[in-house]
Amino acid sequence: MVIRKALAADISAICQLRKRAILAQCSDFYSSEQLAIWTEGEVSEAIKQDIINAFYVAELNQQVVGCGMLTVDTTMIDAIFVDPDYFGQGIATQMLAFLEQQAKQQGLSQLMLESTLNAAAFYRSCGFVGDKIATYQSPRGISLDCIPMQKSLSHK
Repeated sequence: MVIRKALAADISAICQLRKRAILAQCSDFYSSEQLAIWTEGEVSEAIKQDIINAFYVAELNQQVVGCGMLTVDTTMIDAIFVDPDYFGQGIATQMLAFLEQQAKQQGLSQLMLESTLNAAAFYRSCGFVGDKIATYQSPRGISLDCIPMQKSLSHK
């Protein structure tokens, strides 16, 4: 598997795997109405720019199988998604480790994220802490329960 900077040519693949991952993993935690609003509709120009500026993709056999985003200015990790056909193969773990390494190279001392309810245990297993439920306001106009989490980075 290779992790590389996302390109404009990856936008469609990223959006499709994101939708599939949300529908496969989040249906026990969010309503069908929330899932529909979260996953339907056109991709905004702002999201396309975020993909080009801050996303990375995990590629296996020249196919995008995962993605993740690091926003250095806000120390936020976001949008770690794995294609459902590749769940359980360590792709999210490798993506998170890669993003942490990128953060360290940028001199960040901590990372933050807003975990979906279904992913909180995964992030805790990777050293993130946080357990209070908050509300994420999606750019698509819905409110989703999330768990703000953070992790201190050691620079060894």
